[in-house]
Amino acid sequence: MIALLHTSPVHVPVFDALRDEDHPGVDLRHLVHEDLLERAVAHGPGAVAQEVAEVIAGAVAGGARAVLCTCSTLGAVAEEGAGGLGVPVLRVDRPMAAEAARTGRRIVVIAALHSTLEPTAALIRAEADAPELRTVLVEGAWERFQAGDREGYLDAVAAAVDTVRDADVIVLAQASMADAAERAATDVPVLSSPRPGLRAAVTAGSR
Repeated sequence: MIALLHTSPVHVPVFDALRDEDHPGVDLRHLVHEDLLERAVAHGPGAVAQEVAEVIAGAVAGGARAVLCTCSTLGAVAEEGAGGLGVPVLRVDRPMAAEAARTGRRIVVIAALHSTLEPTAALIRAEADAPELRTVLVEGAWERFQAGDREGYLDAVAAAVDTVRDADVIVLAQASMADAAERAATDVPVLSSPRPGLRAAVTAGSR
């Protein structure tokens, strides 16, 4: 069983669909804690680090063979709080960051939530050798997401992607952005985190 820590219920059907396509038979346990992101945005990820660690420990006690944090804002604190649990704890965006580092040096990170930008940028810097890194905040997109306007949210993200010039690769910082890659018209590679993140968690949990 793989446990997934989400900060929005919209991720549940996305990861279930990926499981059905790529990893049939794998048991996914979804843990949705919207309040963690709300408080992390207001006070910083460190303010909820202890609670994140407790949620992960509870998942492991419940039989999880690996835990995947699908929230980019909380990814670092999830990894840091994993010590001593005896199972892999992964952040969903690390495989994407590693792929971006392999693709090229000119990397653009696109996010709808300001609190996601620096954790994602720091992760890419850790994976890449002196990247030329730029960040783009899609103004107004997160408000659409919170209002339940998923189509408007994805369209806004795709429009931001299509404004990027002089990049080797574009990184969609949040898992909720993944479907925007198909809506964008750019010829620049656009990377999203759900599929490679889940693949990494399933692989880690099977060892």
